[in-house]
Amino acid sequence: MTDLAILYEHPAWFVPLFAALDRRGIAYAALTPDGDWNPADRRPPAPLVFNRIAMSSFLRSGEHPIFHAAALLDHWRRTGAGIVNGPDVLAIDSSKARQLSLIAGLGLAIPETRVVHRAADVPAAAARIGFPLVVKANIGGSGAGIVRFDSAEELRAAIADGGLPTSIDGVLLVQDYVPARNGTITRLETLDRRFLYAIDVAGGGAFDLCPADACVVPGSGIAMTATTPSPDLIDGAERIARAVDLDVGGVEVMIDDRDGVARFYDINALSNFVARPHEVLGYDPHDRLVDYLVARMKDL
Repeated sequence: MTDLAILYEHPAWFVPLFAALDRRGIAYAALTPDGDWNPADRRPPAPLVFNRIAMSSFLRSGEHPIFHAAALLDHWRRTGAGIVNGPDVLAIDSSKARQLSLIAGLGLAIPETRVVHRAADVPAAAARIGFPLVVKANIGGSGAGIVRFDSAEELRAAIADGGLPTSIDGVLLVQDYVPARNGTITRLETLDRRFLYAIDVAGGGAFDLCPADACVVPGSGIAMTATTPSPDLIDGAERIARAVDLDVGGVEVMIDDRDGVARFYDINALSNFVARPHEVLGYDPHDRLVDYLVARMKDL
């Protein structure tokens, strides 16, 4: 048995992580959630398990592993394994509604939102929000399951035609469309609940703002630049990371161009880090992530 197992699903996102581990000569077991597992088996695959299950996995397979992996990670934790971004983190990662409740509970601003589970409830929620608005899938990823509506008529037509987004858990968010200042959102990455780095992402109105090498498509118009956020934004991200018990993950925020308010709106526990890190940041954050994993293994 190695000291580290990595549970992952995307075929390309974790190549940089595996390369960083290989450079350090650290043995690890690369596991996928396919196959079966025995609830009576009390042997974890390693003393430390790193959860790298992506919420966008449902886009790649209708038989996605999200809920299966949540149970598996909980099982491994019960057998005594340490879990990096464990099942409680995955539970928050897989619910935008829970994320927004947690963020608002910390006294941080969020986009005005209503949570529903029936299409019939969307028009009343939209009337309270006002237009333009977006309807979001509660479990998304890579910008999936987000549709903008500019009028009640447009929304009613989409409901009648079955054109609303769908979420694999049946929950939808009806949310104010926030005009982000300069068309830019800021993603603050945290490691061990502390600020690591931040990038500004300008997507030209796109909802898919995944920053990793395997996401960025040439000609997509998505621009990423390193930034130093204000102390208030860093403090907000760190408070969120502590509240979630987030070992490694990103927090996304945008400045509302209407009133200048910073509105936090997404917690992403995947953190596959920015594409071309040496060019954008001047270093590879995977090396610091490996330092963290090594320290966790020593503590076991």
